[in-house]
Amino acid sequence: MSNPLLEPHSLPPFSRIEPAHVEPAIRQLIERNKQRIGELLASTEHYSWENLLQPMEDLDDELSRAWSPVSHLNSVVNSDALREAYNACLPLLSEYGTWMGQHSALCAAYQQIADSDDFPALDTAQRKAIEHALRDFRLAGVALPANKKKHYGELRQRLSKLGSSFGENVLDATNAWSKQVTREELSGLPETALASAQHAAEQAGLEGYLINLEFPSLSPVLNYCDNRALREEVYTANCTRASDQGPHAGQWDNSALITEIMELRTELAKLLGFDNYAELSLATKMADTPDAVMEFLQQLATQSLPQAEAEFRELEDFARQQGSESSLQAWDVSYYSEKLRQNRYQVSQEDIRPYLPANRVLLGLFEVVRRLYGVDVREVDAFDNYHPSVKLFELLRGEEVVARFYLDLYARANKRGGAWMDTCRVRRQSSAGLQIPVAYLVCNFTPPVGDKPSLLTHTELTTLFHEFGHGLHHMLTKQTVAAVSGINGVAWDAVELPSQFLENWCWEREALAFISGHYETGEPLPEALLDKLLAARNFQSGMMMVRQLEFSLFDFRLHSEWGSGSFDSVQGLLDDVRQQVGVVTLPPFNRFQNAFSHIFAGGYAAGYYSYKWAEVLSADAFSRFEEEGIFNAATGADFRAQVLEVGGSREPMDVFVAFRGREPSIEPLLRHCGIRG
Repeated sequence: MSNPLLEPHSLPPFSRIEPAHVEPAIRQLIERNKQRIGELLASTEHYSWENLLQPMEDLDDELSRAWSPVSHLNSVVNSDALREAYNACLPLLSEYGTWMGQHSALCAAYQQIADSDDFPALDTAQRKAIEHALRDFRLAGVALPANKKKHYGELRQRLSKLGSSFGENVLDATNAWSKQVTREELSGLPETALASAQHAAEQAGLEGYLINLEFPSLSPVLNYCDNRALREEVYTANCTRASDQGPHAGQWDNSALITEIMELRTELAKLLGFDNYAELSLATKMADTPDAVMEFLQQLATQSLPQAEAEFRELEDFARQQGSESSLQAWDVSYYSEKLRQNRYQVSQEDIRPYLPANRVLLGLFEVVRRLYGVDVREVDAFDNYHPSVKLFELLRGEEVVARFYLDLYARANKRGGAWMDTCRVRRQSSAGLQIPVAYLVCNFTPPVGDKPSLLTHTELTTLFHEFGHGLHHMLTKQTVAAVSGINGVAWDAVELPSQFLENWCWEREALAFISGHYETGEPLPEALLDKLLAARNFQSGMMMVRQLEFSLFDFRLHSEWGSGSFDSVQGLLDDVRQQVGVVTLPPFNRFQNAFSHIFAGGYAAGYYSYKWAEVLSADAFSRFEEEGIFNAATGADFRAQVLEVGGSREPMDVFVAFRGREPSIEPLLRHCGIRG
């Protein structure tokens, strides 16, 4: 039987990939790569890009092109069989990564090239790729004695498995909870949410309405449901996922996994000579030291906390005026916040939703991209797919196809929550020619119901633009060396710059005029409604800022202070951070950390601060467009050339200065958030 994962394809053959294909393909490719690398090292004494690094990049790309669709399918159409196949490969890939990183002869070959007279003649991308590789050899423990190398590999392998288990527990706990309710119990919900809940019940063969913990179902209940007891029940089910609390207490509890992950990360960091995991994390980031990160976060907290506290007092007063007889609880905050927003600005997300049908929004997004960067987007009609709702598009410059991307917009069962961009193919020059980049863009919006299209909230609009900003960073790269192509090689705390940057156009009148269009009439967002939306832009921006600072401080302190004795438990640390920067008192059963996949199952360990760090960069970068025109073609071309096209081939501060003409300032972010100025 042929294995589609081992065949050359310009795009993944999704319909032909079966769980039984996965482990054999990955094993075969890893074994082949190891043998071939040995042959390359033995073939000469004088290494070069052409006789070693280019062939190695070819090998890595073949493995990546086999694993990428498997990893993607595991996230978007998860099943027991696929999960088992995916998990069987994690230790294989971890072991291979360690083998590569600790290969002394390979490291010596890279060093020989770096020390050679030919090194200065290599292009910028090639030199940067070699510099990054030598850094990564050090961080993989290449200089450790044999017994410690072995231990490093065991730690990496175990951490890979723990991260996967953490994410699986969150997915299973999310899927496990649903509740059949009546229309009366959902009093206050908008018609769009009611239609989705009714459709969900029909799909499950039930009467009435069905709600669950997927965001398109969860959010309307917490924002609009008049039934306080139901809000509390939904809030409790959501904030106790994968923990020792709530309706499924202990069933998918991530508590022990968190402890083991932190113990092993700390051990790994110390094995490599760092005091803690935060120091290890920063070795590949734009921020220099843990102190610099903490100072940055504390500076934002100092600026934001007084406003956040004032906003919360105002919300408490408003809730009392609305007849709330008890103190404001966590499950009341979104509900009364939405009422206060409507009371003050006479606008809600639901008022905006009819003007943001998904297909119209996509056309508007593509028009923004055309005006800024001179590229067009065209849908591909026939392609090998993994779900009927997924679309494929091409990015064109003139008639040249420069990239492709899959768009998977809607929430469904067995699909990981949240929104993300991931790599399917990376732009690189191979012996077979130029490989163009391909991206996966994934969201979890409310799907269309009947003949009514999916209607987005303005928050979902910014989410879509955010992920597409990541996608453009990947797809508009001009780099042809895989290690620094697109988002590869970009410091993690700078990688959010292009994504957060693109969100700004969701707030611009000129852009919203063609992004929006009523799903029945095509009429753009009315001027009066747009005025209200823009007036409400910074509603509770202080509260939103400190909420993100809470996550960032918890993550960074956890990874810099673990084992120091400065806190007695994970919950104790989180409570301490909330005491410093939180304004909403959360119930003692809240176990947010048990579903914090970003840092325990994703790439943000000791790096969640990156969102705010990069937001400073993006706000300051956008301020140049505010000065020169938001659709100024020359400014857009400069951003494309100085930021998007360079990938990881230059240091992030150099990238920013090349575009902005100076180092970043925190002032534009505070101004955009309405916190100062």
